[in-house]
Amino acid sequence: MGNDKAANFVIERSEKPVSSDERVALLENPAFGRIFTDHMATIRYTEGRGWHEAKIQPRTAFELAPQTRVLHYAQEIFEGMKAYRLPDGGATLFRPEANARRLQNSARRLAMPSLPEQLFLESVRELVRADRDWIPTAEGSALYLRPFMIATEGALGMNPSSEYLYCVLASPVGSYFKGGSSAVTLWISENYTRAAPGGTGDAKCGGNYAASLAAQAEAIREGCDQVVFLDAVERRWVEELGVMNVFFVFDDDSIQTPPLTGTILPGITRDSLIVLARDLGLTVREEPYAIDQWQADAQSGKLREAFACGTAAVVTSIGKVKGRQRAFEIGNAETGPVTERLKTALLEVQQGRVEDRNSWLDRVF
Repeated sequence: MGNDKAANFVIERSEKPVSSDERVALLENPAFGRIFTDHMATIRYTEGRGWHEAKIQPRTAFELAPQTRVLHYAQEIFEGMKAYRLPDGGATLFRPEANARRLQNSARRLAMPSLPEQLFLESVRELVRADRDWIPTAEGSALYLRPFMIATEGALGMNPSSEYLYCVLASPVGSYFKGGSSAVTLWISENYTRAAPGGTGDAKCGGNYAASLAAQAEAIREGCDQVVFLDAVERRWVEELGVMNVFFVFDDDSIQTPPLTGTILPGITRDSLIVLARDLGLTVREEPYAIDQWQADAQSGKLREAFACGTAAVVTSIGKVKGRQRAFEIGNAETGPVTERLKTALLEVQQGRVEDRNSWLDRVF
């Protein structure tokens, strides 16, 4: 196994990487989260010693004792981001500093150690460099990166772990949603809520997603693509989807999205779209929006478009909304012009096809 060093990371090359021919075949149509590259980044944390043993190493399984804390108390956080192939053959990350800061916020909420921003940035950059040949080039594709941290102390007891493992996986991906429809259908969850005031709604932790799975399964049974959650207190205000933030576009081309009050994940795609929309001269409001108002505005024609956004799916138009007592369409149930304009503007920046006016791109090579 060949070893070298890059910044703080020891590089351990895989002795059995996937062959070039096999990799090309895998990249032809990668399903989301099913294919992974040859390497992973890891850093360990020990109380009293801090962060240590930073490596880029062959991707392999973890060995965890059955009493490992993450398995019992869910001290786990993660991020989602992408590396994009540039027109000149290079590669770039999109706003990785924002992911680093959000991981730190999640760590604080779950009583975990804060990973220094520079270590986070080095981990994703070095992994992309090590597995550069895995970055797909097809339209709509990218190399998805999954940084995460777990509690690894092998002991029970209700207190924070004294040991942690931070890891980054890389997975080539195509489009998130498959199928012929240009817009998704949402199911309004009446039995479940995603987050409550004082909870972990603005932290990106596995527990939030586990708690949404029953509601998502209900949505699928009802013939919908995704679930949309209302607030936990009044069951009135639209908050977010299971894995995405939500936006509304009105007949005056103004845009509205629910405000970040602690129960909604502060999406990096969400923030980027707000900036881009304002750069395009559009009015953007961060204000609460009631489910009753959503239905009334859709039926009157005041609401012309709605879309969801996130790292994995980028921008996805919302065509229909269903619930036990509701069923309505938005516009013509297809992708609207403002949604398409914002999606195109974001993708052009991410893929290096236009000037990066906001200094969002972090070129890796």
